[in-house]
Amino acid sequence: MKRSRKENKLDNELIEAIRALNLSGKAETAMNVLLSDDELQAAQEYANIVSIVRLGFNDHGPVHMRIVAMNGILMLKLLHDAGVKTSLEKDGCGDFEDSLIAVISACMLHDVGMGVGRQDHELHSINLSHFIIDRLVRKVYGSDMQKQVMVRALTVEGITGHMGARAIHSLEAGVVQVADGCDMTKGRARIPIQLGLAQKIGHIHQYSANSIDNVCIKAGQEKPIRVDVYMSNEAGYFQVEEVLLKKIAGSTAKTHIELYAQVRDEEARQYL
Repeated sequence: MKRSRKENKLDNELIEAIRALNLSGKAETAMNVLLSDDELQAAQEYANIVSIVRLGFNDHGPVHMRIVAMNGILMLKLLHDAGVKTSLEKDGCGDFEDSLIAVISACMLHDVGMGVGRQDHELHSINLSHFIIDRLVRKVYGSDMQKQVMVRALTVEGITGHMGARAIHSLEAGVVQVADGCDMTKGRARIPIQLGLAQKIGHIHQYSANSIDNVCIKAGQEKPIRVDVYMSNEAGYFQVEEVLLKKIAGSTAKTHIELYAQVRDEEARQYL
């Protein structure tokens, strides 16, 4: 299927980010499977049509899900570099690469349920993702049924927990939750505002996100991950406090994250 220039750019960046980790190749295979899956691409595109045109929400399509995947890769790497073990590593049933595969899979699939509607879209995402996840784990893990089942379950947990409304128990799912919350810049609101859809139910999120210039994820000073949110005006605090902060607060990754928000030249406000 035809991809936008932005999607192609993100595809290349995702592959390069995984290659830079110097793993066995399974994660790169998984990323390629996801990026080349026509059903996934179609589901992402339709989810975006429903989200933007029908409901008036921000971008929930292929670009958003790719950005969330990139955020997930970066955060998992920062945790790994700091010596923090994933839940699969702690449990002794998988390695860092298995955790990474589950995280990128959940990130790439978490919002396809928006094609059905906003309410319970996490659960709809699972139903719509079933065959995609099955193709993925079979391609990556072959006859290793234990790994297939494990990564499938962890992917589903990441999808169900990304809104922060349902309890999660793995670090991997917590990373997905925060990775999603970190995609909150003005680019997500650009299309619905241009289409004049800002008076629908998602309008406060559009205007708030339109105030956010950049979100930077890097190594923290006291914790493995630092998230800096840079805003053009104070409307962005709604997005920080009502979306990102709440997602971090309910995440299993909370204890590993520092959060700062700043309006232009003003002093940064520390939340975590």
